[in-house]
Amino acid sequence: MVRPKKNRIVGFNSDISYFKPRGIPMLDLEEVHLTIDEREAIRLADLMDLPYEEAGAKMGVSRATFGRIIQQARKTIADALINGKAINVEGGNYTVVNESRIFKCSKCSHKWEEPCGTGRPSKCPSCNHRRFRRLKIEN
Repeated sequence: MVRPKKNRIVGFNSDISYFKPRGIPMLDLEEVHLTIDEREAIRLADLMDLPYEEAGAKMGVSRATFGRIIQQARKTIADALINGKAINVEGGNYTVVNESRIFKCSKCSHKWEEPCGTGRPSKCPSCNHRRFRRLKIEN
C-alpha cells in the first residue's frame, strides 16, 4: 500500500493559473498540468535561488522529495515550452501559509497588517514608535 502524500507548504498562491502560447486558439492546444506545489518549488529554487535543503524545509519536505518535485515541475514546463502546450496550474497536495503578518505597537497598541516577503517594518504606522511585536496568527 502506498503511503499518502504529505501536504507541502506553499508561501505564495498566485491568481494566475493558466499560460498558453500566443496566437494559438485554445481549441488547438494540448495542455499540461503543473501542480501548485510544483509551482512553489520552481519559485523557491529558480526564482529565489534557494538551495534544495532550504527550499525543502520551507515546503515541509526533505531535500530528496524537493528534488523530485522540482524535477517533475521542470519536465512539465519544458514539455509546454518545447512542444507549444498550454500550462494549467492547479491541484496537488499543499497548504497555503498565511499571506500576511500582523504587528502590534508597544506604545499605542495599534495593530496593522503587512504582506509576507516585505521585511520587518521600521516603525508603527500610527505613532512612529519603533518598538512593536509580531502577533501569532492562529489557524
